[in-house]
Amino acid sequence: MSYQLVIAEKPSVARSIAGVIGATEKHDGYLQGNGYLVSWCIGHLVSFADAGRYDERFKKWRYEDLPILPETWQYIIPDEKKQQFDILCSLMERPDVTGLVCATDAGREGELIFRFVYQMAGCKKPFKRLWISSMEDSAIRDGFTHLKPGTDYDPLYQSALCRAKADWLVGINATRLFSVLYHKTLTVGRVQTPTLNLLVERDAKIANFKKEKYHIVHIGVAGADAVSSRFSDAGEANTVKAACAGAQAVCVSVTREKKTEQPPKLYDLTTLQREANRLFGFTAKQALDYAQTLYEKKLLTYPRTDSQYLTDDMLPVAESLVSSLWGLVPFAKGLNISPQYDRILNSKKVSDHHAIIPTAAFVKQGFDGLAESERKLLSLICCKVLCAVAGPHIYEAVTATFTCAGKEFTAKGKTILFSGWKEIDRRFHSSLKTDSDEDAEAVRELPELKESQTFADVAASVTEHFTTPPKPYTEDTLLSAMERAGAEDMPEDAERKGLGTPATRAAILEKLVQMGFVQRKGKQLIPTKDGINLAVVLPEALTSPQLTAEWESRLTEIAKGQADPDEFIAGIEAMTREMVKTYSCISEDKQKLFQAERVAIGACPRCGEAVYEGRKNYYCGNRACQFVMWKNDRFFEERRKAFTPKIAAALLKDGKAKVKGLYSMKTGKTYDGTVLLAYTGGKYVNYRVEHRS
Repeated sequence: MSYQLVIAEKPSVARSIAGVIGATEKHDGYLQGNGYLVSWCIGHLVSFADAGRYDERFKKWRYEDLPILPETWQYIIPDEKKQQFDILCSLMERPDVTGLVCATDAGREGELIFRFVYQMAGCKKPFKRLWISSMEDSAIRDGFTHLKPGTDYDPLYQSALCRAKADWLVGINATRLFSVLYHKTLTVGRVQTPTLNLLVERDAKIANFKKEKYHIVHIGVAGADAVSSRFSDAGEANTVKAACAGAQAVCVSVTREKKTEQPPKLYDLTTLQREANRLFGFTAKQALDYAQTLYEKKLLTYPRTDSQYLTDDMLPVAESLVSSLWGLVPFAKGLNISPQYDRILNSKKVSDHHAIIPTAAFVKQGFDGLAESERKLLSLICCKVLCAVAGPHIYEAVTATFTCAGKEFTAKGKTILFSGWKEIDRRFHSSLKTDSDEDAEAVRELPELKESQTFADVAASVTEHFTTPPKPYTEDTLLSAMERAGAEDMPEDAERKGLGTPATRAAILEKLVQMGFVQRKGKQLIPTKDGINLAVVLPEALTSPQLTAEWESRLTEIAKGQADPDEFIAGIEAMTREMVKTYSCISEDKQKLFQAERVAIGACPRCGEAVYEGRKNYYCGNRACQFVMWKNDRFFEERRKAFTPKIAAALLKDGKAKVKGLYSMKTGKTYDGTVLLAYTGGKYVNYRVEHRS
């Protein structure tokens, strides 16, 4: 009997696939049955080797070894993953295995994971590609009846390979170059560095913002609030107020404009992450992780998508889903809305995967047994589906203009004519128990007003206001900025215009935080001092969102077979050579940019200069003085007490410090005492205990 070897990306997915295709017999590292062997990778089983594997001298970071540009790329298998790789190799080598099925995630990275394993194993057997957008049993069965030749996805693999090589080349060379120059490990990335630059530029705008005061005069007209233009001078505003108070106002114009707000599109990954951050405070990574878990539970379609549409042939799926959701989600009950499906169906705007929607399995199961975070995310997606097929929101915008005391005042209001999709959205937001900073939209209706209508004895007042700086980025607004980065410099019809991809953006943000270049303050993302300095010192080629966005667009073209992979990599290598050549040395002052700031803990008892905390000691800033207190001083070690900065500061200030829990070698007990800085004149500093209690 011959077998087809199916390779999934992770064990849980492999088990789901195996259950559908009848491979139920368990073995070490794989399942077998019905003519199939089903096994799995553990994420990236194979990856590019570090620079040190190419040459022993590359294990040290030196300028003279740069740039490092591999002629033949080398690969490694991490020790903890070698066992599973060996299992896959043995399965591929079995004579009864006549072909393979690539069942890794249907996207760029999934393709790379499979191809690296396939090539590292030296396998030459033919393989087909499973391409599905849902882990439901029906989707898996349908996918296996429509397997495509693996060669159809060669361009996708080339795109993934180019992405991985570009990240290695830029990451290795730029990181080593600037780390050597500035004497600090400065991690540089092809996408993460331009993203950091967005944060730094926004931070600079906030820091340089100059707040300006202005005043607005208000008059009350038949219950409506009409406002003036801005006054920079308070005296002028108060003069206008005095002139208007008790005077007559005349309505000089009333304009009414019917406006329509179309329903929103369905979710792609980025828009889902943004709204989950804004409403629930989920990080981009958390939102992706929750969505991935729901996908593996067969309750959600494939989350790593950049499309907000369904294919034209999915009309029956959409109809069935929507009709079920009306009764499933509490906030939609009782609403009478005629769904409009044509807005969400567009095959031309679906490349690899359609928009994120709940599955038929979710409709059957509902929210039972789900974690709170998963319930929130699914509710959000359900709301979006219902909003997307609802009618437009229609209202009449009214603007009334008045004159009073020779000045012009304006009042604005709106009258809702048809709530449409916004009623669903309003109900959903009302059902949430979140700390959302999104205020409910205020709807102000103006009284019936007519031109030439007069109003006697109006009330007048002045309010004080200040111009406001740009807001710091949140993950919501930063993801939006990443998505739009470089758009103005790219053709209108460019398919991808941003930094990174929907699938990678979350990991980029997390990495910036982990490296200490960005910190979270509530929902805000703030660049650190090191992050700001890094963005400032790097060349524009590494910080420019336009350039990196262009690279992502090129990678998309490679995936479609419309661009040359070798040409792309040659461009990356040329940029790397030029960068190393340009940044050969920097000034002494610049070398100190990333030095940790020294915080003085007291004054030196010998020379009066500042004393600083070091890694192993407390030392005088005057090198000629040589005063030092060692953290591992025998006095404190014998008493089993850490020589903390607090104790050191007290000794420097008062010559003594109250210390609790000192250990007595004689009695074996602890006691509280006062430690004295006994002698500071010689090479060594001495201490003694004065009081005990």
